[in-house]
Amino acid sequence: MVNYPNGRANQKSIVHKTPAASRGMHLEKELDHTNEYYHSLGKAIIHKKPTPIQVVKVDYMKRSAAKISEAYYKTPSTTDYNGVYKGKAIDFEAKETQSKSSFPLSSIHLHQIRHLEAVLKQDAIAFVIIRFCYYDETYYVEAAKLIDIYQGKRRSIPYSWFQENAFLIPYSLTPPIDYLKVIDSQLQKEK
Repeated sequence: MVNYPNGRANQKSIVHKTPAASRGMHLEKELDHTNEYYHSLGKAIIHKKPTPIQVVKVDYMKRSAAKISEAYYKTPSTTDYNGVYKGKAIDFEAKETQSKSSFPLSSIHLHQIRHLEAVLKQDAIAFVIIRFCYYDETYYVEAAKLIDIYQGKRRSIPYSWFQENAFLIPYSLTPPIDYLKVIDSQLQKEK
């Protein structure tokens, strides 16, 4: 280490801000790996739903390369993932927050809440996975609990609520986010 005249090393704090469009991508990559792992073992079939877009303008720079330069969402997306596990349909949303103190409910839209309600009415498994990036903690939140809070007109859910009412999913290498363990424990309680 090099000593500087003032006796301290010159250290600058670099803050990396995640662009809004990229938020949640790390969580989604881990969920994609988790789902691939489940599929490879024949445990579950869960896929990320593509977001439907309407392409309006395409630029053809060369014959072999086309670039979409303008597109719009056709319809609001519902949730991020769906599939089948043990003969039951699964549908869930994944969100990340940088906040230390709460999860902003503005991150989940009314059409997503309505979709989760409809999924529950079909006796499917519905939930939301929420990561608190500051604590590097990932929680499994039952859709029914989230719907109740959402309808209560709150603006956010305190971090302490997750510690008391949601299921902490410990990180592991294979799979990174083993949410099926939580589902198994819930299904066991129902028996």
